[in-house]
Amino acid sequence: MLRGVQKLVLVGMAVLVLPLVAACQTAPATGRQIFTAGLGPEDEQKLGLQEHPKILKEFGGDYDEVPELSAYVTSIGNLLAKTSELPNQKFTFTVLDTPIVNAFALPGGYVYITRGLLALADNEAEVAGVLAHEIGHVTARHSAERYGNTVVAGVAAAVAGVLIGGPAAQAAGGAAGLALQSYSRDQEFEADMLGVRYLSRAGYDPGGMSSFLAKLQAHSRLEAELRGKPGEADKFDIMQTHPRTADRIRKAAQAAGEKPVANPIVARDIYLSKIDGMLYGDDPEQGIIQDNSFSHPELGFAFEVPESFRLFNSSNAVLALGPQDARIIFSGAADDRGIGPARHIREIWAPKAKLSRVENLDINGMPAATATTTINSRGGALDGRLVAIGYDEGTIYRFLFATPPSATRSLSVDLRRTTYSFRRLSDAEAAAIKPNRLRIHTVRRGDTVSALAGRMPFSDLPEKRFRTLNGLAPGAGLKAGEKVKLVVQ
Repeated sequence: MLRGVQKLVLVGMAVLVLPLVAACQTAPATGRQIFTAGLGPEDEQKLGLQEHPKILKEFGGDYDEVPELSAYVTSIGNLLAKTSELPNQKFTFTVLDTPIVNAFALPGGYVYITRGLLALADNEAEVAGVLAHEIGHVTARHSAERYGNTVVAGVAAAVAGVLIGGPAAQAAGGAAGLALQSYSRDQEFEADMLGVRYLSRAGYDPGGMSSFLAKLQAHSRLEAELRGKPGEADKFDIMQTHPRTADRIRKAAQAAGEKPVANPIVARDIYLSKIDGMLYGDDPEQGIIQDNSFSHPELGFAFEVPESFRLFNSSNAVLALGPQDARIIFSGAADDRGIGPARHIREIWAPKAKLSRVENLDINGMPAATATTTINSRGGALDGRLVAIGYDEGTIYRFLFATPPSATRSLSVDLRRTTYSFRRLSDAEAAAIKPNRLRIHTVRRGDTVSALAGRMPFSDLPEKRFRTLNGLAPGAGLKAGEKVKLVVQ
């Protein structure tokens, strides 16, 4: 009986997919036949235009503080794009105002690179390598191909739902979502191959791809160590789903078949002059982290977390990770109904939670409330404490403290201090808060890695941060006259 159902599923899929086979097109950059489910270049352009504002909103917007920097990145991208198989394709290059190290492309020629990535890069050839790789995804029409795979997965889910139902249908439906999450290994290899092609044609050093890859790997190791998980570097690597190794890039360069570039462009000095003074780390509009304190000069508040915790900022919340996987999540919410902190916890924030020990508080002159609950997580049950603070008539700020039962008691005093550290900033205090910036320093005789790292505003792993920022291997020293990047306030 089961075997008969399987045959029926295959027949059903064949009937549904057969009309879609005609929706195959040739990728201009590779000459490969790809299934796009009818998604044409004009459709890709419309899709990119539609999603562009969402990307800006999610990643801090366009970094327009230094218009010359955006123009510089666009000029590099346009030069590379003109060497591609689609020289007339309109590309839009955007520097995103986020410290996250990332780059990606949308259909229709929308290419994004973050200022966090620009800070990590060491020369123009490395940035060109990143942009060339993303241009390769566009010219190979990988987004359209991924869309076609999604349609096939959706058809499979529909057939499974009709003929099988239940968990099997749900499993098939998940394939459609998975198809949208990442490029395949083959697609990443094609993007590297095309990227090398465009770099070579534009006169850049193709080695910029490999050298930046090494910086990315060092950055992921640093992020893992900063989060207290040095053995899990892959989780903090932007290429973790489909890793690109130096060997794969070398093979991609061979497949590109381009001749070695005579006197290739590296342009380190020019590049460093362009990023000199660039914002580094958090934007004041999103709040600033300094060691174990978080301040938001725009919204006018500050708080501190225990020294054993490490802070991370995002557009939606502030996260602090502590010992034994304890964590603090800070967020804001509107109080449009004017119901106050206690009712906010019960009716808005945690209406379905089983709350206990609900009580009112006063935190530095602001009305507040707290409650405890149990949080079910993948690692097991956690003790949860919710704190809501009425900042003004329309705004409530919230702390969620989640601790494993074995650590709740030992951390209780420190977490209580965090609760009562929340305070309003005066106008003078808010004005005095300055963001970190990237500055280019020419090494003088007697300068050491340790001494220069000590000038940066970081109390944790300053030397490792300095080495990662400048692509210096462990034990490598400095030479008088060379230029290095420093983070200053």
